[in-house]
Amino acid sequence: MKSPFTGKEMKVAKERREMTFRKETFPVVFHYYICEETGEKFEDEHFSVLNNNQVVNQYRVKHHIPFPEQIKEIRLKYDLSAAKMSEILGMGANSWRIYEGDEVPSKAHANLIQMIGKPENFEEYIQKYSELEEKERDKILKHVQKLKTDSCYCSDQLYRFNCQPDISTGFKAFDREKTKQVILYFAERQSPYKTKMNKLLFYSDFVHFRNTAQSITGLRYIAIPYGPVPNHFEYLFEALVEEGIICKEYTMTNIGELEQILPTGTVDFDQSLFTASELEAMEYIANTFKDTSASDIADISHREPAWKENMDEKRIISFSYAFGLETV
Repeated sequence: MKSPFTGKEMKVAKERREMTFRKETFPVVFHYYICEETGEKFEDEHFSVLNNNQVVNQYRVKHHIPFPEQIKEIRLKYDLSAAKMSEILGMGANSWRIYEGDEVPSKAHANLIQMIGKPENFEEYIQKYSELEEKERDKILKHVQKLKTDSCYCSDQLYRFNCQPDISTGFKAFDREKTKQVILYFAERQSPYKTKMNKLLFYSDFVHFRNTAQSITGLRYIAIPYGPVPNHFEYLFEALVEEGIICKEYTMTNIGELEQILPTGTVDFDQSLFTASELEAMEYIANTFKDTSASDIADISHREPAWKENMDEKRIISFSYAFGLETV
């Protein structure tokens, strides 16, 4: 961004600040441009969104307000339109639709949305409070009953990744479809060894958080001796092998046998699932580490404070470290 006073490119600066949302104050890493000759500070649209997202995300977590993708997931689970969900719950006609966007629900609406997320609660709500016609009501209840019957997760390896979004998930609910597709994206383009795949996932999520204050996948990352990796990554890859999305090939190297992550060729990467900013972050990481070996990217990740400050106790890595990435 150029200074309106000098016409020269301005320097990007960051500082710890507090910002207010709905009369509550939260700490953020405030991003802005500074004109070095005049000392004037400016926000462009990108930094304004980034700064605002940081405070809004913390507000959501504090008050247990679901994130847009969680709200959408509830609606899709019941196979209903946004307008119909608003009607059933007695909200304004467009309320559910805008909540699936960036609008933050009121605490009352948030509690209601969370409550009806469980099929048994939604069933009770429809039976007691909805004013639907009998035929439509019975159709919805039949669908809900089926959900209750099918709600066994004992064989779902990815169920362990579901958790409430917070700073440890990059303020993102675990998105199983995007996670599968990100892994497929890198498998198709680089056929990386498992060590490298873990670092590609880490850097993609953390770079996207640095740009937008939200991760892509909703995965948590942990610091281990080989660098940052998704928590429970072995279960993650095994689940995708079972689904036929990726396969593993074992290669003997001078440091022992390594697992290579390959696409099966039966599923193609679907970029329509991603936003422009997510695709940009993934492409940036793919290009940055295109010719980087597994051992080299592990060494690179060891220079990150995100790893160095958490490795000794093998802690979950907070996404707050995204604003201090040193190698990308």
